Amino acid sequence: MRPQEDARIRFEQGLEGGRAIAEGDDVLVVVVDVLSFSTCVSVAADRGVVVIPARWGDTHAADAARRYDATLAGPRSGGGVSLSPASIRHGELGPRLVLPSPNGATICAELAGAGPVIAGSLRNASMVARACTQHLARSRRSIVAFVAAGERWRDDSLRAAPEDVWGAGAIVEAIARDDLASMEALGAGDAFRTALARGLPLDDLTSGRELVEAGFAEDVAIAAELDGSTVLPRLVRGAFVA
Repeated sequence: MRPQEDARIRFEQGLEGGRAIAEGDDVLVVVVDVLSFSTCVSVAADRGVVVIPARWGDTHAADAARRYDATLAGPRSGGGVSLSPASIRHGELGPRLVLPSPNGATICAELAGAGPVIAGSLRNASMVARACTQHLARSRRSIVAFVAAGERWRDDSLRAAPEDVWGAGAIVEAIARDDLASMEALGAGDAFRTALARGLPLDDLTSGRELVEAGFAEDVAIAAELDGSTVLPRLVRGAFVA
């Protein structure tokens, strides 16, 4: 038996988890990386900027930026546009942005062959839920696969990120189809409700605290803007467009 094959709304964590559940004839993949790739894509989409995701350390990222006349995001510590939602909100940007990311962008690239890919976050939960509902209505075989990106320990093993579970759970809750959801997806929804009751305290999570201590408190605040965006970022021919 394949993981969650009896459910049409599925949830897993990390790239391998995503590969396990993104199977079927009609799959919509929702990649959730709240701190910070998906949030960055959402903020860029609000500005009408196309985001070209790149794997972390990809030597082709600079080539892609030149080829598409795009801004290339640098390291957070560099002071320019980076994997920082605040830098994308306030920075000087052209119409296209190449955005390297070790988790969200890589997962998007790896799962693009499974079906359409959407960047989901707390910021666009209701809008993504609307797209998921439309997809599920296509046929009885339509599937939505939520992938919480997570992070990485130093040995490159998966480090679970509760904020990504909350982001996926917010969308699952907005879809409001418990009859179609796996227990894993329902669990993500439960986690979101608990977090919401406590004010979505991203800055109390390890990842959030690390960013605040590094001087990126605004990034955490932007990531917590529940339904702050009504723009849907969808991956089309290798780029996220609104």
